[in-house]
Amino acid sequence: MLTLTLRNLERDGLLHRKVYPTVPPRVEYTATPMALELYESLVALTDWAERHRLAISAARPAYDREHGAGDD
Repeated sequence: MLTLTLRNLERDGLLHRKVYPTVPPRVEYTATPMALELYESLVALTDWAERHRLAISAARPAYDREHGAGDD
């Protein structure tokens, strides 16, 4: 599964794969500039989620109370 994921990331242009002709074979992956740009966006999203996690956690039960969640 890991190999499939790495190959798909390489196919999408997010990783560069370099194979070294050694025994056993050695493979090295490096992030492309596009992947590094995506990483920056994901870090920003993660930071946002962490800053707002308590508010999000509080909003869910408040919404459920107001909208009768679970009363299907």
